[in-house]
Amino acid sequence: MSNWKLINKTLLYDGTFDGFLTIVFDCYSSKTLPQKVFSENSYVVNFLDKTVYIKTDFEKSSRVFNGIHKIIGYDTLYNTYHAFLCDIEKDKDINILKYLCDGFSLGPKINNRITISYVYKVMAMKKRAFGECHRLKGLLRFIEIDNNLFYASIHPDNNILEPLGQHFIRRLPTQNFIIHDKVRDICFLYNCKEYRIVDCRDFKLPNISDDVLEKEMLYQSLWKTFFKTIAIKERTNPRCQMQYMPKKYWKDLIEEP
Repeated sequence: MSNWKLINKTLLYDGTFDGFLTIVFDCYSSKTLPQKVFSENSYVVNFLDKTVYIKTDFEKSSRVFNGIHKIIGYDTLYNTYHAFLCDIEKDKDINILKYLCDGFSLGPKINNRITISYVYKVMAMKKRAFGECHRLKGLLRFIEIDNNLFYASIHPDNNILEPLGQHFIRRLPTQNFIIHDKVRDICFLYNCKEYRIVDCRDFKLPNISDDVLEKEMLYQSLWKTFFKTIAIKERTNPRCQMQYMPKKYWKDLIEEP
């Protein structure tokens, strides 16, 4: 990327993966690299920045998506998507942009260049998001809020709602469910046919009827009894427990760790 032109601009986009891939397309086509890249929701206004908003173009994003898969490989596409879901790294977008633009020149070998700072950071971000998603696949707890409708709340550090929801679609293909990300206030809705991710401010959960609530409380009581019965009191290890089931997730659990 040594022959690329650095431009003193901050590129903004709508926060979607398609919006980010549109920026990748424009930068790679013009061989220019911006100073910063942010989603419009995460950008903190700085009057010294020269901001340019890039509108999402689905044709461009589709070409980049297919290009990553064909030229740089599936592993790179997988790394990119999961790194994009990470909300911990403040320079996330510019590092992924450099990773992809360099990858189109180097091909799959880009994933072996761990000594390059932005490649290392992309791998670290992917690991964080993937690891949290994997952990919540085992810790997520559904409760019945209506006949044949189940609800679960989560408080993740990263924006992993979509891959988590996709996992439970494969596990529960004939079950209607809602997964609520309370940190970002968004919901994953599945009705046995298709799924949608919606802003929870525009969505109202149904009220729980007395019959459904009584049935749900019975199942929760049985689960708590099972949880306590299989526990071996003499082998209780709180530090080990918190390593595999961090305390920040306990608020969403039915059982009492």
